[in-house]
Amino acid sequence: MPAMADLSSPTSSVDLSRLPAPTIVEQLDYETVYAELLAYVQSPGVLPSFDATVDSDPAVKLLQVFAWRELIIRQRFNDRARQTMVAYAEKSNLDNLGALFGVTRLVIDAGDPANGVDPVMEGDDDLRERIVLSPESQSVAGPESAYIFHARSADGTIRDASASSPAPGEVVVSILSRVGDGTASPSQIAAVQAALGIVEGNKLRPLTDYVTVASAEIVTYYIDADLTLLSGPDQTVVLASAQASIAALVGAGGKLGVDANRAAITAALMVAGVQNLRLNQPPADVVVDKTQTAHCAGIAVRVSGVGA
Repeated sequence: MPAMADLSSPTSSVDLSRLPAPTIVEQLDYETVYAELLAYVQSPGVLPSFDATVDSDPAVKLLQVFAWRELIIRQRFNDRARQTMVAYAEKSNLDNLGALFGVTRLVIDAGDPANGVDPVMEGDDDLRERIVLSPESQSVAGPESAYIFHARSADGTIRDASASSPAPGEVVVSILSRVGDGTASPSQIAAVQAALGIVEGNKLRPLTDYVTVASAEIVTYYIDADLTLLSGPDQTVVLASAQASIAALVGAGGKLGVDANRAAITAALMVAGVQNLRLNQPPADVVVDKTQTAHCAGIAVRVSGVGA
């Protein structure tokens, strides 16, 4: 079952993470389903009488099978219902929901189909964020979310974008690349300028806005940690688990305005089998604004000892 995407950005017109659970999705329980079936077959004239307290009774066994089968079928309906919702939809189901808003999945790398290299497409989470932002793009007043939507939709290799106004009438659109450390290339900047009408002068942006498109500022940091493990667990397995956990944390970050906090790094490294750790780098929280990104340029995690 897909989890609800985390769209808690203040620029999103709808915060999907705060939506209540949809009532169309049933809360399923095997015991409840079994009790309903049992009550039905024990109704007068449905089946010959049998002892429902005897688990080995053939009628009881059949009811158990039927209950599990019904539970599976109803779960399938739950899953299908979720796939009609932007918060949960995946793959082609999300593509079809995006089409309702005129939003299509971007191509990150065209690949080489002639030589068997498939194209790399925009991921579900990024597409989902743009779908939620898309209604803002219809505004004629130049809201922050509209600038972000058009910037992110200009080129599939753009990972994130932000819009800020340092002075009245001035707008700075910062863009983050998926490539390298995140520094935007001239071609990416040009693509966003064209999308916003800065070059051709189309009417996407308000006439009163002076818009500058620039690469996000890259704030580099490193992660260096020494682990003390519990005695017993295989050191290689624990170290690999810690390395995978911190890599996942770093991979999920890399957005504009998202800090790299020591507390989050420590929590990611405290996997099963780790007794304690010393976090050498970064020496303090890496705090960034929405024109900046915290970029991890290297990770070094070692086992420095084994506790009692």
